[in-house]
Amino acid sequence: MAPTQLFQGQPPVKESVSQEPLKAQKRDGVISAANSFWKKEIPTAEETAPAEKQVTAWDVTTINCSANLNFTKDDWFKGLEPNFRQFLLYRHCRYFPMLINHPEKCGGDIHLLIVVKSIITQHDRREAIRRTWGREKEVGGRKVRTLFLLGVASKEEERANYQKLLEYEDYIYKDILQWDFLDSFFNLTLKEVHFLKWFDIYCDRVRFIFKGDDDVFASPDNILEFLQDQKEGGDLFVGDVLLKARPIRKKENKYYIPSALYSKNNYPPYAGGGGFVMDGPLAKKLHRVSETLELYPIDDVFLGMCLEALKVAPVAHAGFKTFGIVKNKNSKLNKEPCFYQSMMVVHKLLPAELLAMWDLVHSNLTCSRKLQIL
Repeated sequence: MAPTQLFQGQPPVKESVSQEPLKAQKRDGVISAANSFWKKEIPTAEETAPAEKQVTAWDVTTINCSANLNFTKDDWFKGLEPNFRQFLLYRHCRYFPMLINHPEKCGGDIHLLIVVKSIITQHDRREAIRRTWGREKEVGGRKVRTLFLLGVASKEEERANYQKLLEYEDYIYKDILQWDFLDSFFNLTLKEVHFLKWFDIYCDRVRFIFKGDDDVFASPDNILEFLQDQKEGGDLFVGDVLLKARPIRKKENKYYIPSALYSKNNYPPYAGGGGFVMDGPLAKKLHRVSETLELYPIDDVFLGMCLEALKVAPVAHAGFKTFGIVKNKNSKLNKEPCFYQSMMVVHKLLPAELLAMWDLVHSNLTCSRKLQIL
């Protein structure tokens, strides 16, 4: 999908940008809402690290943010595609009000917090996850809890109805965190920093976090088994790690990044966003260092930048397959339950596929030795 097609039905950015508040402005081509946060001079990691946590509840309640017009006359800015211009105009609008909150999810000692990125229209995916790998449980005294991260519907005409449905869904399950920003591709990084801030405020006794997409197959049992050998006080960040990945410069690609936004030849090491595991204390460090960096439109790359600033190297593990078991999407190996039996994360499956694979993996499955070799 071309960048200009990401937000179909929305008008492009005009060359002359007004200074109206964000309430009447556009972010990612659709109406958004923001608080009065303004990006000030960026502090160093050393300046932010020693600070004690003072916030005890989500403290962003107002909506008032205008476009940053400082660079709108520069040639490099004028040459960008409309969606990138919108991103840069409002990149300083960092935190948004919270619509649905469940701080009680972090009550007591939580061994594994499962956190799933979702969007308001994908109720079927959330339902499939609740019935499979997102089911809350306790294993040998170790509590597993689940949360879904959402923004608001991107289409304004659908927003009110979807919001009512979501509030009813949350009334039943009480497992949703929602913020007042648009769910769009570029706003995935907002979802990342909002969760990190939320976690830093409310979660002092969470040992590990699994964070993934709503279209993956995950095995909490395999993840818990892997985590048994992890020592306290580490900076574990494990997943399907990409080393020396290059920014994509082809405009027709979904992950296209112009040189004006990122001029280096390679990204820092980062884990595929389909699913990864990290230490709870590391998530708090990531929140603090994230506030020293400018937001980047690709969320998993942004986390890699935060890890680089912390001098933490993400660890690659063969049990995380965020690009499929084999890269050939048509291969029968990608549908082989014997592979899934030993994996921690496999991307990607539709709800019906997830439910069917979950039943197969947890049936009386007999696998030959050959199938254990990838």
